[in-house]
Amino acid sequence: MRIDKFLKVSRIIKRRTVAKDIVDADRILVNDKIVKPSYTVKIGDIITVIFGNKKIIIRVKEINEYANKDTALSMYEVIKEENN
Repeated sequence: MRIDKFLKVSRIIKRRTVAKDIVDADRILVNDKIVKPSYTVKIGDIITVIFGNKKIIIRVKEINEYANKDTALSMYEVIKEENN
């Protein structure tokens, strides 16, 4: 699954177009490397999301094409949250 779609389905970011824009702005890192929106997410990947002055680091636990509110939370685990 593409990184922009994963961010949307897992409900980390509400809209896929916003997720794509954030990835294009180099504010998403996977395993400490800047990625493109077409990057394929794998189980075990460490994703860093930078929202302005907030940084969230998550680990991918599972990949679902569709997820409701409850299953979206099981797709990842939050490792660290920082406010700068």
